[in-house]
Amino acid sequence: MTQKVAVLGTGKIGEALLSGMIRGGWAPSDLMVTTRRPERAEQLRTRYGVTPVTNPEAAKSADTLILTVKPQDMGTLLTELAPHTPADRLVISGAAGIPTAFFEERLPAPTPVVRVMTNTPALVDEAMSVISAGTHASAAHLTRAEEIFATVGKTMRAPESQQDAATALSGSGPAYFYFLVEAMTDAGILLGLPRDKAHDLIVQAAIGAATMLRDSGEHPVTLRENVTSPAGTTINAIRELENHGVRAALIAALEAARDRSRELASGNG
Repeated sequence: MTQKVAVLGTGKIGEALLSGMIRGGWAPSDLMVTTRRPERAEQLRTRYGVTPVTNPEAAKSADTLILTVKPQDMGTLLTELAPHTPADRLVISGAAGIPTAFFEERLPAPTPVVRVMTNTPALVDEAMSVISAGTHASAAHLTRAEEIFATVGKTMRAPESQQDAATALSGSGPAYFYFLVEAMTDAGILLGLPRDKAHDLIVQAAIGAATMLRDSGEHPVTLRENVTSPAGTTINAIRELENHGVRAALIAALEAARDRSRELASGNG
């Protein structure tokens, strides 16, 4: 790879991207990082061989800027970057809830901006990254973003109008599964299992079920029916889930997450 890439605000997700890009063929000498703390910068230099720089230096030198700072810090970062960012730099935002127009208004026109909603499984190379183009981003810019984020999982292109839904479903999605595993582990303890055994049983069931969903090509209803024998244990459990409105609760929860994403996008933090 000859494109120089800078990760600005290199936290856990930014570091996962660095690691993934290096494994994907990027030379460490073509990768730059910015951090708030000098000791963090030195840690990344030692660990990956990348070059710590300042934010203005990254804007001047890198072909692609990946902005991974917290959403509330993005305005300040863009103010710092704007005087130093040529209009042909690709800017990739990983900040939840911030539309591409926010960046386009603060950077020199016509800066290409790509918005990416990834999730924490990037830390184990199992991310789902949803990629949307801003006004000035071309197909080539989307492809470059895909090449970067494909090193830590799967990617999907979507219109920016679908990003709030993607945030609710995928960006926040891992938390719902952790919540479910927590509840099922507690149920296992109630049924008489030690916590560690209950945890291992549920985690392996989750991994197995997810793998079957991904690899079998079967509809989830079909896979569920394959486990659901007449008058058996599973159908009794499913009846209780329906009686307690679990399906409706999940739909309401995702709607609430989408609505909050819209609030953040409109600046109502």
